[in-house]
Amino acid sequence: MIEGLVAGRVWSSAERRVDKAGRPYCVAKLRVLGADSEGVLVNLIAFDTDVCDSLLRTHEGDAISVTGALTPKVWTDKQGISKPALDMVAHRILRMGDGQHLD
Repeated sequence: MIEGLVAGRVWSSAERRVDKAGRPYCVAKLRVLGADSEGVLVNLIAFDTDVCDSLLRTHEGDAISVTGALTPKVWTDKQGISKPALDMVAHRILRMGDGQHLD
């Protein structure tokens, strides 16, 4: 497991979901800019109630930092081009610019 810190902008707002056992969790996407103009998409998932609530308070375009467990991935777009991505289990969220902890 890789423990990481990523900073970027919320790409898709958080959604609350429920697993097969009835436990709630949240998912969202974060776009992290890198050396290229496209950046990397980070698929966020949160299981902790406080972190999930914090993620639900963010909106598309908000700048946030997220810490958690990272898993590198590769996905293929419609043109067949392979692109990097990250899956992250979010442990803590910080809104950038105002230093406000969201969890």
